[in-house]
Amino acid sequence: MNRRNMLWSAVSAFGAALGASRAQAATEAGGGNKLKVAYHLSDAEKVSFVLGNIQNHIDGVGGPEHVTIALVIHGPALKAFHAAQANPDVSKRVGDFSKGGVELAACGNTMKAQNVTLTDLLPGFVNAEKGGVVRLAELQSQGYLYLRP
Repeated sequence: MNRRNMLWSAVSAFGAALGASRAQAATEAGGGNKLKVAYHLSDAEKVSFVLGNIQNHIDGVGGPEHVTIALVIHGPALKAFHAAQANPDVSKRVGDFSKGGVELAACGNTMKAQNVTLTDLLPGFVNAEKGGVVRLAELQSQGYLYLRP
């Protein structure tokens, strides 16, 4: 019986030490590294929802300086970002995100299909020349978390 108690005490102590070292490592890593998140948007009906999610994300972490966000847009959703037809809320949010450091990537393939250039889109966009899905894969390979609301 005494051996069982000693073994249990040793296992418990090891578990506690392991947990403490992981907690310390997470704290140290969180101090200098910002979370990196890639949002994927292709559905036109989800434009406002996704932009709201991004704003909530930024607000939830205490501001744009605490997170690195990329928004990759392709397919029908890109039409909502054409400067000539964007609604005022979308225009304002895109401007705020651009100033806050959010990468706004427009799929090069979709731009060709819709016969638009970067100058036709709201200010702040970059061209994902190889395609939106390629840009998403690149971001994931760089440690970005993938979200498709």
